[in-house]
Amino acid sequence: MLDRRRMLAGLSTAVVATLATDKLWAAASIKPDDASALLVIDVQNCFLPGGSLAVKEGEQVVPVINRIAKAFANVVMTQDWHTPGHVSFASVHSGKKPFETIDLAYGKQVLWPDHCVQGTDGAALSKDLSIPQAELIIRKGFHKDVDSYSAFLEADGKTSTGLAGYLKARKIKRVFVAGLATDFCVAWTALDARKAGFEAYVVEDACRGIDTQGSLAKAWADMAKAGVKRIKSGDIAVGA
Repeated sequence: MLDRRRMLAGLSTAVVATLATDKLWAAASIKPDDASALLVIDVQNCFLPGGSLAVKEGEQVVPVINRIAKAFANVVMTQDWHTPGHVSFASVHSGKKPFETIDLAYGKQVLWPDHCVQGTDGAALSKDLSIPQAELIIRKGFHKDVDSYSAFLEADGKTSTGLAGYLKARKIKRVFVAGLATDFCVAWTALDARKAGFEAYVVEDACRGIDTQGSLAKAWADMAKAGVKRIKSGDIAVGA
């Protein structure tokens, strides 16, 4: 009888522990509310396979983004939207190659292959994105002499895109960032979100990085230092 009682007691403890664990998992799941916004960064043809600045495995973010976007009433998308002969293009700097750096008035500038030129197919958003509720598209990098990674500020650190004002007018408190590329436009967006006073989350498996000269590790370190939270898509409660 004693063994049976012990066994039943053990089973009861296990059930309680399981229920407690289930509660913890439920509490850990993030449920986006009306004060949350998803920022989908630069999921454009130039950054996808076959593009002039293709990010490795970039296409893999699309189904992940489509899935988590269903949890958000507020979605903003961005597009790189460069002029022909943009200052960030290696092709306009004699003797320079893509991924080299130069000094410009606003600081260090990585030089890129020509990409996301206004009105071209390369600048178009991926046709496989399916986010019909997206309410705003922010175009950035359209000033010829200044690059723009962040969805909030251009690379000079002072020219605003207007996104912070838009989000605050909508009473958004926290932003979730996904897209391309982790170590540039995604990271700069998340860092500027923190500077603007928002909670910021980067959805790691909904992003991919370029990783030039250690840029990916540096980006994650900078984001951690700034209080950006690093999560996975599975941490977001999408619902049925």
